[in-house]
Amino acid sequence: MPPRRTPTARQERLGVELRKMREAAGLKATEAASLLGVNSVQISQIEAGIAGVSEERLRRLAAHYACSDEDLIAALVKMATGRTRGWWEEYRGSLPHPFLDLSELEHHASLRWDVDFLHVPGLLQTADYARALFSYVNPQFPDEEIQRWVDHRMRRRVIVERPQPIPYEAVVHEAALRIKVVDNVGMRAQLTHILDLTESSHVTVRVIPFAVTGFAGAGSAMVYAGGPVTQLDTVVRDTPHGTVFVDAEAQLSHFRTLFRKVEEAAFEPERSREFIHQLAKEL
Repeated sequence: MPPRRTPTARQERLGVELRKMREAAGLKATEAASLLGVNSVQISQIEAGIAGVSEERLRRLAAHYACSDEDLIAALVKMATGRTRGWWEEYRGSLPHPFLDLSELEHHASLRWDVDFLHVPGLLQTADYARALFSYVNPQFPDEEIQRWVDHRMRRRVIVERPQPIPYEAVVHEAALRIKVVDNVGMRAQLTHILDLTESSHVTVRVIPFAVTGFAGAGSAMVYAGGPVTQLDTVVRDTPHGTVFVDAEAQLSHFRTLFRKVEEAAFEPERSREFIHQLAKEL
């Protein structure tokens, strides 16, 4: 098969993990290529995500790399052979690639954590809130473009609304709940929507109040998606240069610690619900 023109984040992540495994074994790309009877260009393409790899070849590489983590190998095999053409493919060519990569990441995630300080996290947003947010940030976009973004965001909520949802935790600052992205009626509906979602056992929302002391934030909003094994967890962050998918183990460990630290500054779930309910009454 010809090389892919634009690999997905999931395909790139598979390649990254194979490269990590090779480097941990102290082998060069040329040495890995000889193990499969191919050239080093093919190994480079596999590790860049622009070429696929069969289960047989992946397991041969793992064996030669002396990887004994069967759970990790099984997860990588699934990534290599279990390509899912999910609902997000409908938006390919009409939405930015990071939108689709995030949808695919969420589809395969085992859990999801969010931290946000200025806006309600995307998975908790109502359509009116999302539309107002997208319209403000992208005033040059026509209505039909904005509606496409909104529709995509609403469909992403499937991971917490489907029959077998994933555990979802969000830590939201009071500022995000008070900033009136929409009018009072819309904000009341937004807060009520959050309360409705938190009635489910798999959805937890904690609020950090303005009154808390010793809280310095987390730098920016954060999305943490759990993989089938912890080595395949992913952090997604928005930067001035675009969306970044973080996969380095040291950074993943840092963000896991940071999430729990931010969580400790927040109200417990029930008190958070009471706080949100009071905010809604004030509107």
